[in-house]
Amino acid sequence: MSTAPMPQFPTGFRWGVSTSAHQIEGATTADGRAPSIWDTFARSPGRISDGSSGEVACDHYHRHTEDVALLAGLGVSAYRLSIAWPRVQPTGAGPANPAGLDFYDRLVDELLAAGIDPVATLYHWDLPQPLEDAGGWLHRDTAARFAEYAEKTAARLGDRVRLWITLNEPFIHMSLGYGMGVHAPGRMLLFDAFPVAHHQLLGHGLAVAALRAHTASPVAIANNYSPVRVIGDSDADRAAGAAYEVLHNRLFTDPLLGRGYPELPGFDPSVIHPGDLDTIAAPIDALGVNYYNPTGVRAAEEGSPLPFDLVPLDGYPRTAFDWPVAPDGLRELLGWLRDTYGDALPPIEITEGGCAYDDAPDANGQVADPERITYLDGHLRAVRAAIDDGVDVRGYFVWSLLDNWEWAEGFTKRFGLVHVDYATQTRTPKSSYTWLRDVIAASRPGSTR
Repeated sequence: MSTAPMPQFPTGFRWGVSTSAHQIEGATTADGRAPSIWDTFARSPGRISDGSSGEVACDHYHRHTEDVALLAGLGVSAYRLSIAWPRVQPTGAGPANPAGLDFYDRLVDELLAAGIDPVATLYHWDLPQPLEDAGGWLHRDTAARFAEYAEKTAARLGDRVRLWITLNEPFIHMSLGYGMGVHAPGRMLLFDAFPVAHHQLLGHGLAVAALRAHTASPVAIANNYSPVRVIGDSDADRAAGAAYEVLHNRLFTDPLLGRGYPELPGFDPSVIHPGDLDTIAAPIDALGVNYYNPTGVRAAEEGSPLPFDLVPLDGYPRTAFDWPVAPDGLRELLGWLRDTYGDALPPIEITEGGCAYDDAPDANGQVADPERITYLDGHLRAVRAAIDDGVDVRGYFVWSLLDNWEWAEGFTKRFGLVHVDYATQTRTPKSSYTWLRDVIAASRPGSTR
């Protein structure tokens, strides 16, 4: 961590934290909620590293008032939550579930009463199981169903949610869920998963229109980005890096910003219907950027089903997920977005950034996590440097408020500013919570620092 004072951020910079419904809410059968693909996936032996599920998670559904108090104590100006599609529309079609919407209605009102802007993500990977049974995101109809769900949700909450995010990390959902089979729904289709990309983007565009009918609040999408570091100096290595750049960073950005799809071997254009690209390129008010680490890439070994190999990057500290800690990559990425998309690039919100470490309470019940403080310090400085470089960055959301159920890793990875004892549901703010609280307070106009 730098010993220099944290530089000031622009007036109105959005300080926030992020969570997702399936990772914290629990209550997976309460008040009419039906199964999602992650409920089904977790019941399949061997899918989750510790054999757990999100059935209880952090029990946020019953403890949201306590969690809003933690947000207020942190001093954030915004909270990025996600809305569980199977809680609002249990089968993925038909009428909304009033009890499901009631929960989010209460949560939004509690946030506003605490002076915190609700930022709502409509889809954070929890597809209603009946839609997956009908083909999931491989099926074009899922895009239409998503727009219907967006309309029903915005009709109830559109007057109070301050920023809407349609999809979270559609590249990760496609690649890990449908391409490699390590996330729900567990399909291993490799490049045959490309229809999932188009149908998610089409769903986004249709949802933008549905949201605009019910809200004047800005609308965005949250993409995961990773700077590509080519390992090796052969033409084949450079070609592999270029292929990965297209797949990870451009496939879900070029069409959004009116460029159509980039050249991508294996992409079946028959899934694109007339008018689709115009729908996908509907203007958005912000681009959500989720950044965790750069990716090392080199030429694929002979016989590989992929046109690249992913390789570890040396020379960086590592998180408990074995991800490299590289704040320089965030500044690099933000500059790449500015240079690549120019005037077409909307303002940026860093909608996720964070790290997993194996932190635990000490003998006095305190949780010290100096590595997370160092991580956040470096990445916030990288954002400030990017702003100085001319990139229009409006906010930073830390992943995550709470330790939570970390998808296929179950309860084995802790990303939270607040430690959760999963047996008792006791919340204990870590030292990073206190550090960030002080950084946010010092950023306020009139602070004495």
